[in-house]
Amino acid sequence: MQPVLIEARDLPDAWFQCIYKIFEEEGVHEYEVERGSFEGVKRKEFDLVMVNIRHPGARPLIPDIPVELGVPQPTSTEYVEDYLQYLMTDRKRQNEVYTYGERLTNPKVSVNGQEVSFGINPVQEVIDIYRKNARGTNQAIMEVGMPQDILLEDPPCLRLIDTRVADGRLHFVLYFRSWDLWAGFPSNLAAIQLLKEYMCQEIGVQDGSIVAVSKGLHLYEYSFALALKRLRRS
Repeated sequence: MQPVLIEARDLPDAWFQCIYKIFEEEGVHEYEVERGSFEGVKRKEFDLVMVNIRHPGARPLIPDIPVELGVPQPTSTEYVEDYLQYLMTDRKRQNEVYTYGERLTNPKVSVNGQEVSFGINPVQEVIDIYRKNARGTNQAIMEVGMPQDILLEDPPCLRLIDTRVADGRLHFVLYFRSWDLWAGFPSNLAAIQLLKEYMCQEIGVQDGSIVAVSKGLHLYEYSFALALKRLRRS
């Protein structure tokens, strides 16, 4: 495995740089999915990537593709706003096994077929830790993953959101086990940034950086041509 480090100014820049880098040979491999989403489909994937985004709050939060390229936008503001509710509430549709919002605001465990709440709100707990001026800590982490996720057919992609307050700013460190670069990356990061901005207001600090780490950031074969058109390559 060859780690790749990407330094980006803002979220659209991070997306574009990842699209650019994934078509280079170093630190990228291509394979056919044998288990997971889109089985039988090829994808390009970073061995391990760390994306350091210095100003994730700079607007716009999502990429803007020139109309003349004829490439559809990978996401929209409307989708991001809806996704934010998915992050900040525990609402769950009937056919959903879990949601990120449930894990971040009201985690539950199944006991004899019944869902039992842990009675905690990790987002609020992190806010409370920093409100009490406990800034010198490594304990303020919000975990999405649970041990039983290994049994799920489609386990969570986002596994944790770690936090740090430094120099009066709230910083996020994210880990994704698997991550769709074309549409998932810009949608996820924009919504997570909005969550961070909400937490900044509640804590009383300024907005900081996002560092995103993944050993599964990838492009599916069906989006290769779209990505190359965005790069203006044939």
